[in-house]
Amino acid sequence: MTAGRRRVVHAITRLELGGAQQNTLYCVAAHDRSRFEPALVAGEGGILDGEARAIPDAEIRIVPWLRHPIHPFWDPVALVAMTRLLRGLRADLVHTHSSKAGILGRFAARLARVPAIVHTVHGWSFNDEQAPAVRRLYETLERAAGSFTDRIVVVAESDRRRGVEIGIGRPERYRLIRSGIDAAAYRTPPRRRDEIRRDLGFGPSDVVVGTLACLKPQKAPLDFVEAARLAILREPRLRFFIAGDGPLREEVEAAIRAASVEGKVLVLGWRQDVPELLHAMDAFLLMSRFEGLPRAVLQAMAAGVPVVATAVDGTPDVVRDSETGPWSRPGGPTWPPRGSSNSPPIPTGPARARIALAGSWTRSSTSVPCCAGWRRSTGNCLIRRGVELDWRRRGSERPCAARLDPGVPRPS
Repeated sequence: MTAGRRRVVHAITRLELGGAQQNTLYCVAAHDRSRFEPALVAGEGGILDGEARAIPDAEIRIVPWLRHPIHPFWDPVALVAMTRLLRGLRADLVHTHSSKAGILGRFAARLARVPAIVHTVHGWSFNDEQAPAVRRLYETLERAAGSFTDRIVVVAESDRRRGVEIGIGRPERYRLIRSGIDAAAYRTPPRRRDEIRRDLGFGPSDVVVGTLACLKPQKAPLDFVEAARLAILREPRLRFFIAGDGPLREEVEAAIRAASVEGKVLVLGWRQDVPELLHAMDAFLLMSRFEGLPRAVLQAMAAGVPVVATAVDGTPDVVRDSETGPWSRPGGPTWPPRGSSNSPPIPTGPARARIALAGSWTRSSTSVPCCAGWRRSTGNCLIRRGVELDWRRRGSERPCAARLDPGVPRPS
């Protein structure tokens, strides 16, 4: 370690193509190298592994023992291995992301006597979709890890409220830092919109609704397919696509065949050309059952694409019904009525997308109500949030990396 610099180690379960992973990579890349030596630990097999290895002046460890599913053998192995790794790296601060790395990484940091521990909640590890026993297990683990976490960063106010309500960490240790994006990167695609649509197989008269999502239960891709089926029955011009992959891909493709919408609902797999895909859309649809603050929604809004989304967790922070986009309740393609018993049912996402396309929102006027302005300082922002930390914990005389520049003002 270079004299005068402090080691900041980020940990995430796997570098799949998602908001938490992109945020983490940006943090690692953007740390001030004159003050910090960044490192990253991630489980192998992610689509962003290569991008991580390409980050200059950062120690990247892609490891086989950090795996996503709960496992009675690999989880203890990961805890021991992570503890040894943090000791070897002589970490001054460990910053964990995602559920598995968030819990194992924080316990390993405690065992390794790391002076300061930070965790970012990109959506809690527990949710209403889980069986009660599983949910209670995750809540217990989060409470245990939260008891010694110096800062709990949340990307949505709803996550802070939920964590405080069930006793995860102390309320004063929470900090709200919303995800930021480089909005300019999504405003103008490198190719013409008609060319992009033609390459995807869409005609000039098609009304294209798309999403960017991992095919996993959280993102409810089967709800997306059912919403598409019902919407196409009403409006044959509608076409849908999902840019993403994941454990539910076979089920999604089977649902498409069962609905007889092959060729009208496409699964593109993982794609890196996000700006082009967004500009191919007439509307963006997110059907998530739970979220943190979905970066895909911010990206769509930056591209000027009308957004239809389920009102879960941090999504209503940016998709405000009848203001920046329509939203609906999660759980399927049709929704309970809002208001009195005489109120009509809230339409499906794609149906409301047609309302947006009819004039409620325009491609040129949609804005991005997010903290894109802090993108240049993302790497240090999380450290600055801990400026007031003043522990020399568990007998260590090495100061927390956050104390190196106490004169830096905390972001509002």
